[in-house]
Amino acid sequence: MNRRHLLAGAAAATTLPFSALRAQQGATLRLGVLTDMSGPYRDPTGPGSAVCTQQAVMEFASRLGIQAEVLQADHQNRPDVGANIARQWYDQGVDAVVDVPTSSVALAISQIAREKNKLFLNSGAATSDLTGPACSPNTVHWTYDTYMLAKGTGAALARSGGDTWFFITADYAFGHALQRDTSAFVEQAGGRVLGAARYPFPATTDFSSFLVQAQASRAKVLALANAGTDTANCIKQAREFGLTRNMQIAGLLMSFMEVHSLGLETAQGLLLTESFYWDSNDRTRAFSQRVQPRMPNRAMPAQVQAGCYGATVHYLKAAAAMGAAAAKADGRAVVERMKAMGTDDDAFGVGRIRPDGRKIHPTMLYQVKTPRESRGTWDYYNLVATNPAEEAFRPMAEGNCPLVRG
Repeated sequence: MNRRHLLAGAAAATTLPFSALRAQQGATLRLGVLTDMSGPYRDPTGPGSAVCTQQAVMEFASRLGIQAEVLQADHQNRPDVGANIARQWYDQGVDAVVDVPTSSVALAISQIAREKNKLFLNSGAATSDLTGPACSPNTVHWTYDTYMLAKGTGAALARSGGDTWFFITADYAFGHALQRDTSAFVEQAGGRVLGAARYPFPATTDFSSFLVQAQASRAKVLALANAGTDTANCIKQAREFGLTRNMQIAGLLMSFMEVHSLGLETAQGLLLTESFYWDSNDRTRAFSQRVQPRMPNRAMPAQVQAGCYGATVHYLKAAAAMGAAAAKADGRAVVERMKAMGTDDDAFGVGRIRPDGRKIHPTMLYQVKTPRESRGTWDYYNLVATNPAEEAFRPMAEGNCPLVRG
């Protein structure tokens, strides 16, 4: 662990290396977890994403006969900061950047990975443009995206009587994409979008003015096109304002970390879509129990954090199949090998990566339990429906990805 610290340009972000095996740098695969360590996405990503990436390295590097290490840094949810860190990491020998919540940061890093012929293993960013117009042969989009969230939660609410909607939207690429994709499903179901309010991200904590606009619209559904603590704050303040007496809240990107923050008394009854839940099956429970002792506050892993684990496991398998030297030399070739190999890990089970870079797996629509239903801390969900892997994500032909045209 006594490796030198790297400073990432304007971010002045200190990376904290973790070595799976001590070895000469030239023979070591290097992964950089670039995430939100201090902002609104810290709890469902952040330190837990680094821990889950490290877990994958600990479990698989020596087993596969390769050497790997993990670095981590805070991109502060700023595209300029994230781009500077990623560019410097790639130039200094990092082979793959992992996680990257905040879609505006992820879109920038995807382009840099392509320029440098490195890898970008996205778990935290949601914009479906990463496998659409902005797709790249060097990027894999692992955990979720705005289309999948819109279809899972938005379509379900629209079909069940939520035919008028008002959006409170984070004013950057992710929020715009989530509002766009959800609006399409609402309108397909015969519903209408009555209005939207965009707020400055990440500089907003008081949502009262936006909630007043939502209340005045008389919409049946308050759609939150945001995530992390922004979603939790919106829900708390909506209940304080009494909006929930006449409006149903749609947390379009919620994880059980936000449910944990809110508490079941406040969150009960909410519908949300996830691609991973720690208590889904024997494999997810086994993975979660292995990683929990090292997680912040001994939390169970959230879906983005589990996505970092799954993406890293598959990357290490592909690199081992090619040989470490070949994998380090050609990021695009590693992604091609990842697409050619079926995926299988304890967090997501069996799946595959499509030619557009979209990793597909089943997704689940959950309803948050009442306090009486819960058996204890982290027991938060009742399963409502499962979307099969081939139906959960946008059809590849509709994505307008240049990699699959014609």
